[in-house]
Amino acid sequence: MDFATRISPDDAGWTYCGLIVVELAAGESHVIATGDAEMLVLPLAGGPAVVEADGVRLELAGRASVFDRVTDFGYVPRDSTLILTAPHGGRYALPSARCDRRLPVRYGPAEKVPIELRGAGSASRQVTNFCIPDAFETVKLSAVEVLTPGGNWSSYPPHKHDTAGDGEAVLEEIYYFEVTGEHGFGYQRVYGHLGKDIDVLREVRTGDVVLVPHGYHGPSMAAPGYDLYYLNVLAGPAQQRTMAFRDDPCHAWIRDSWAEQAVDPRLPMTGPDGRAES
Repeated sequence: MDFATRISPDDAGWTYCGLIVVELAAGESHVIATGDAEMLVLPLAGGPAVVEADGVRLELAGRASVFDRVTDFGYVPRDSTLILTAPHGGRYALPSARCDRRLPVRYGPAEKVPIELRGAGSASRQVTNFCIPDAFETVKLSAVEVLTPGGNWSSYPPHKHDTAGDGEAVLEEIYYFEVTGEHGFGYQRVYGHLGKDIDVLREVRTGDVVLVPHGYHGPSMAAPGYDLYYLNVLAGPAQQRTMAFRDDPCHAWIRDSWAEQAVDPRLPMTGPDGRAES
């Protein structure tokens, strides 16, 4: 077993969000105590998985890769022992969020995952809303997957998840990336308003993670020729889950420009039955 990524809230220096990405060989199992955090099991690559917790067994069909199809997933509550087994090996993301109550172990079918085409023109992307407040119940945890065709920008216009005016963080956020091709790459920007607070632009490749504790983030840029995937993990202190955001006012006008542009014909890239035909 190999932990490709392991980020706890303490590692990140915040309160709620965590992420484990684990690589399992064929037939190998991973056992984890969820502790004070609820957790999802999201297959990234390699095919099926078996999730066992609280006396419940979930069989996940999984997928060959994040660019192959929309996947099913599992939910495991806090204060549980999770056993994840990969019959044929694979890579699995386990997003998590600290919370104060338990929900039952549950299965999330791929067929019920909402797929949104967001933006237009070179800002077109696919947002797979598998764990947003209106789609799947959790206590604190929200998560989405975003597919950006090569040459396009997503997470754009730049935005941030805080209350208007006071800068208080509403959502902590983790970006986990994968890119097509052996040498594929993209870029991610995180910054404060007008660059006064933080200003970071990083090249990202498969397996890279960017943490967003506060400030504006975006764009996420897919280099021409390389499709970009990222998993967003979000959680915060609100009693009711929210995906609230506000655009950087310098770039908010971009949304109005989409009305005059078509959505990229390469979208949607995937669906529950496999890679979509463009």
